[in-house]
Amino acid sequence: MLRHFVHYGIHFLVPIFIAFWFFKDKRISVIIILLAGILIDLDHFWANPIFDSGRCSIGYHPLHSYWAIAVYSVLPFFKQTRLIGLALILHIVADISDCLLL
Repeated sequence: MLRHFVHYGIHFLVPIFIAFWFFKDKRISVIIILLAGILIDLDHFWANPIFDSGRCSIGYHPLHSYWAIAVYSVLPFFKQTRLIGLALILHIVADISDCLLL
């Protein structure tokens, strides 16, 4: 229960909190961008089975690979990709927390 609350809380509540706290003038667009970070889970469709509650996504799925995470970590340093990078890093943090609570 705690595992799911932490994982999905980071996926959905933290982006909303960040948008309301740090981006007051453009909350809705920031919420949409930060929540769109969930789209990297599309790589789960290439796995068999698609969902495995006992599997750690980090290092297993292509968009959750260490190379991809390295790229995501660079994106926030550039103004044009800052929010996208933050969204992807938040997603990875959520998945790492899930792995740690397995």
